[in-house]
Amino acid sequence: MTRTRIKICGLRRKEDISYVNEVLPDFAGFIFDPSRRRYIDPETAAVLRPQLADSIRAVGVFVNAAPEEILRIAETVRLDLIQLHGSEDDTYIRNLRKQTSLPIIKAIRVRTEEDTAQAAASSADLILLDNGAGGTGTRFNWELAQKVSRDFLLAGGISAENAADAIRLCHPWGLDASSSLETEGMKDPEKIRSFMEAVRQADADL
Repeated sequence: MTRTRIKICGLRRKEDISYVNEVLPDFAGFIFDPSRRRYIDPETAAVLRPQLADSIRAVGVFVNAAPEEILRIAETVRLDLIQLHGSEDDTYIRNLRKQTSLPIIKAIRVRTEEDTAQAAASSADLILLDNGAGGTGTRFNWELAQKVSRDFLLAGGISAENAADAIRLCHPWGLDASSSLETEGMKDPEKIRSFMEAVRQADADL
């Protein structure tokens, strides 16, 4: 059975850690861009990180940050992966890779077929396809994702209600969810559990 990886992003509280530890997604995301609503400061993330279950890999999300800042936070928090969610290009990625052995995920805003071509050509270890709206929970045209031949994470409006359709139509390597797993701006354990169950059931059905 093909297994779709799962990333739950935007963790900020010890309660969030306990929620994901119950269901064991593959990845947990901490957002280090101060302009984002789900921002967490590195010091708080460093306290929460050791509380994650051993099987969950910690991802740090950055937006046009200086490489030195990324490296400092990665060491402080003990990140497993780095996710770039801004306008970072391949030159930036190559420079960052010279300074760290951590895998690099590059988020790419998908609006046209040209965007999918850019995604396919990225030198990042893994790409994430999103609508680029910064965590508003809005999906893009999934027909464009069908044109990407390499492994990718699918983000943007992914929820328990549409996870099966996303897997069936796009065959993503993984799904990334955040806002759909919240109630009044906070992670909701029931929504997280329902999302995990929907993904696993979809995998089983396929």
